[in-house]
Amino acid sequence: MTTKAKGEVAQAITVDIFNHLVNLAAFELSPDEGEYLRKELNEQLRAIRELEAIEVSDEIPITSHGVPYSAAIMPSLREDIIEICPEADDILDQAPEVEERYIVVPDIPAETLE
Repeated sequence: MTTKAKGEVAQAITVDIFNHLVNLAAFELSPDEGEYLRKELNEQLRAIRELEAIEVSDEIPITSHGVPYSAAIMPSLREDIIEICPEADDILDQAPEVEERYIVVPDIPAETLE
C-alpha cells in the first residue's frame, strides 16, 4: 500500500499493480480510463474494509438477504439429470478445431508471479 497526501486513504491498488492486472487481462485502456477504474477499485476495497470493521456477535445467525437461513427452510437438493444437448454437433461444427469432440483452444501464456 502506498501513502497519499494528508487526509487521503492509502491506495491498495497502486498504479504498478493496476497496470500489471490490466496487462494480465489484456485490456486496452486509455490513461484516463485506467485511472478511473483504479480509483473505483480502491473505493470498492475501502467499502469492503469498512464492512469488515463492523463487529458482529457470533450469536447472530447467518442470514440470506435479511431472512434467517436454516435447515428447516433450505430447499432440498434436486436430482442431477443428464440430458443430451441436441445442438452439440452444430456447436462443434462451428469450432475452429475439434479433437475427440473437445474444442481445442490455444495455450495461454503464463508467467510466474513473485
